[in-house]
Amino acid sequence: MADTLRIMLVDDHYLVRVGLTSVIALESDMAVCAEAATGEQAIALFRASRPDVTLMDVRLPGMSGLEATQAIRADCPDARIIMLSTYGGDEEVYGALQAGAMAYLMKSVAREELVLTIRKAAAGRRHVPAEMAARLADRISRASLSSRELDVLRLLQGGKRNREIASALDITEGTVKLHVSSILGKLGAADRTEAVTMALQRGLIHLD
Repeated sequence: MADTLRIMLVDDHYLVRVGLTSVIALESDMAVCAEAATGEQAIALFRASRPDVTLMDVRLPGMSGLEATQAIRADCPDARIIMLSTYGGDEEVYGALQAGAMAYLMKSVAREELVLTIRKAAAGRRHVPAEMAARLADRISRASLSSRELDVLRLLQGGKRNREIASALDITEGTVKLHVSSILGKLGAADRTEAVTMALQRGLIHLD
């Protein structure tokens, strides 16, 4: 059928790809044209098959889904890519849209919304679930953490004290205190523990 939407699946879990294939098979005007388990494979298969829409896992072994999306979009600016994830932190949603994704969905998404999002992406329309959009708007309204503040935050996550952070980053304890104060202010956190918790929820840092 000439107007069948050709879909590429990118996920390192075979059973996830099987589930997505089953959903797509229920639609008479959609078909899976390629499957990849890594970002590198996704780039090569995209060039070979030129799908209408790509469903891309955010976290892949080696090259991430965001990096693969950027690479594909650099080669084909019109590529329609939907990011799928088990993580809904606003930083990850923001990063996906910045990379050029048309949409961001949780893997727990209902079949109807997934199918609708594929159709919208194929038509060149973005889609972000309402609850994610609200968090994203809140994220954009807040000041972003600097790379050094993120370094400090990761060490806070590891339970490091100011002296240990200063030693690890080769800065003074006074500078560490200034960074911590700035982090608390930007995140709206009351203390270091809450800052780490909020950063994990937003996807600024990860447990892995």
